[in-house]
Amino acid sequence: MSVLLLVILHMLASLEQFMLSSGRGTGESCVQKLIMAVTGDETAATGDMPAYQIRTPTTTLPQGVVMAASPGTLHSPQQLAEEATRKRELRLLKNREAARECRRKKKEYVKCLENRVAVLENQNKTLIEELKALKDLYCHKAE
Repeated sequence: MSVLLLVILHMLASLEQFMLSSGRGTGESCVQKLIMAVTGDETAATGDMPAYQIRTPTTTLPQGVVMAASPGTLHSPQQLAEEATRKRELRLLKNREAARECRRKKKEYVKCLENRVAVLENQNKTLIEELKALKDLYCHKAE
């Protein structure tokens, strides 16, 4: 189970204990329904709350990196809209950078092709002149 879910379950168990100790029996069923909704476990309705151990999350993220909240943890439509806007801005920024890199590579490729064309044109010109010189030499020997 995720750490967030474990924290919620722990808080619900504490709330249930408080409701029982203060003599407020009506809140007990509400807490049990919340536990059932969170866990999807119908055995929680009996009041037999299993003991959960909260562990520290193991993550491969470097220190200081904050993970984005999942859509299930956002509550208001405004937060959902802000998250969607943030994701869109990030996607557009990455797309701009990728397009810039693509244009740079294309320019480099075209320059390389232009240089190759220039070299091949010079070779072709040299070979044509050499062919002409050999034809002239052959024609003079034949005479």
